Parts: sequence; C-alpha cells; structure tokens
Amino acid sequence: MGLRNRGGKWAYRFNLDGREYSGTTDLDATERNRTKAQDVESTHRQALKEGRNPERRIVVRRFSDAAAEFLEWAKVEYREHPNSARRLAVSFASAVEFFGAEPVSMIDASGIEAYKIWRLTDRKQGDRIIGAVRDITVRHDLHSLSVFFQFAMKHKWTRENPVSQVDIPSDAAATREHIVTPKEEKEYFARAAKYPDLYDTARLIYLQGMRPEEVTGLAKADVNIERGQLTIRSGKSKAARRTLTLTAESKSILAHRIAKKFGPWVFPSKRRPGQPITRVNGLHDKVLAAALKDGISLNFVLYDFRHSFATRAAMAGIDIATLAAILGHGSLRTIMRYVHIGAEHQKAAMLEIEQAMTAEQGRTQ
Repeated sequence: MGLRNRGGKWAYRFNLDGREYSGTTDLDATERNRTKAQDVESTHRQALKEGRNPERRIVVRRFSDAAAEFLEWAKVEYREHPNSARRLAVSFASAVEFFGAEPVSMIDASGIEAYKIWRLTDRKQGDRIIGAVRDITVRHDLHSLSVFFQFAMKHKWTRENPVSQVDIPSDAAATREHIVTPKEEKEYFARAAKYPDLYDTARLIYLQGMRPEEVTGLAKADVNIERGQLTIRSGKSKAARRTLTLTAESKSILAHRIAKKFGPWVFPSKRRPGQPITRVNGLHDKVLAAALKDGISLNFVLYDFRHSFATRAAMAGIDIATLAAILGHGSLRTIMRYVHIGAEHQKAAMLEIEQAMTAEQGRTQ
C-alpha cells in the first residue's frame, strides 16, 4: 500500500502486472482517513484484477462555488486574450443566478434546456422586467457552459458535459444583421445625449468601426489628436492591433475627453491597466427602454454600430481588404459577416457593371 499526502489529500500508487497505477482518494490526509484511503486503493486494485475500469467517485460541488473556481482558472488560461475571460464572466453571471447551489453533477440536459428557455423568456425580478436575450447571447452562454463542464469533468465534479446534448442556436440563427437606419441613428443619439459616456462610445464605434471594448478601453497615450490617429495596442489577433485615422468628429470627441481628469484613460475607470472596461451596456438598455415606453422601437445592441459602419463603408466603395484592416480582421472571409449590402445598392452596382460591359463590347466591334 503506497499512500502519500498530496495537496492535503490521500493519494496512492501501486504496481500491477508491471504497470504503475495512481490516483487520489479525495479524502483529507489525516490518520482518521487512512484506513478509508487504503480501502479506496484496494478497490481500485481489485477492479483492475477483474478487468473492470474503476471510476473515481464524483466530488459533490455546488455550481456557484465551482463557477468561481472556473472563472479564476479562465483568467490564467486566457491571460493572452483577456476579453475571452471577461466574456465567460459575463455569461456566468446569469448561469450562477439560475443554477445557484445545485450540485454540478446533478445538472443534466434537461437543466440546460430549462436554462436556455429561461434566458430566451422575459421574466420578472422584483418590480423590474428582465427582457429575453438574443439567440447570439444564448449561443455564447451555452458555449461558455460547455467549456465549464469540460473543466468540471477533469475535476471529477461531473461525469458528462450535458451541453453536448442540447441544441445550440446556429451561426445563421444567432448572427445579428441589424443595420442602424438613419432614422434610428437620429432617434438614438438624441436620447443618448443625456449619458455622455454612452453617447461618445456609440459615436466612436459608428464613426471608426471599433469594437465597444476598444473604445472604452482607450488610454490617453494611445490617442494623437495632432496627427489625427489612435492606436489599438491589444486584441485577440495581430490584425486587431492597429492604428486608425480619426474623422473630424472623432477628434473632437476624443480631444474633449482627454482634457477631462480620468487619469490615464479616455473613459472613467477604477481599473488597473489591462483590466475590465467602463460599462455602458446598462445605459444603452436604459435608452432603449425609455424609447419603447414612448412607443419607439430601437431593437439593436451597441455592436450593431460596428456592423453599420462596415456596411456603409462597403456601399461607399471601400474595398474589402482595406475595410478588413480598419476593422481589425485578418481574414476577408470573416469580414463578410459584417457587410450587408442593400438591394438598391446591389441594383445600382449591376447597372454600372452592365454599362461597363456594354461599352467594352462597343469598343471591340
């Protein structure tokens, strides 16, 4: 019997038929537990002798506690891509609310389905109505849970990944294709004007095609008003790290903000360098809710201003390669998801092509 203390738990190691086997008993390494630990080792050895595959017992862990440990792991695992860790944290805020203290091992496919329906349905929380989320959000939430359950399986908190048995919204169903119309733009910014952080964030996304976190994570040192440029120094890919030329309105917005006392940041924040950005999504939701109360539907998210920038740039004749560089995409295939050319623009383009072809034919006759 080869018991040893590993990390405060009894672990064992033995040889059988020329092969070494080891494992942990998950029992605290105390003298009181020594006999129980030896029994675990004996059970493992006997199962191998009988040709069976011994299963280590499941460790009962509350979802809320397991989620906290998982998110700490994610911070380290995704330290090169901090936005990925932040997205996991955002998804898990709702998951922890839903599953709470339920043991991880007790969450099955039906529980994941219930969570999915809960996210896709309006619900009441006190005096507030929490609106249903979009398919794209549910897709992110379920993918986050899938990563979590893979982590949980390694820790023996569960034996399976129940998310694998649930239908996840497809790319086609989850992709947002809303392009902000001029009328929506005018209405939105008129209402957002009362929230300067939101207004400036949305305008910069719309004017520069930046990601929301790229805007609110800007450091003053990365903006050069005289040259009319800003530099994005971090991102999930080499293409995301880029220098952009500012529009006149963007320069005005940034010059005004740089003059404010927000420390080293363009937007107010208590964070240390590289930590989470200023949150403006709550203000965005307030604007949409107030508009709906007045009978005006503004059904889009901040990221849709980036889609709108890409589509209008393409319609203005900007070539896809240049647009990819502006948006920070290394793949031309990826950028096509952002560009939604309207029927009228396509019709006008075909007329230009037809005229060019007709002229070419006339020259060759």
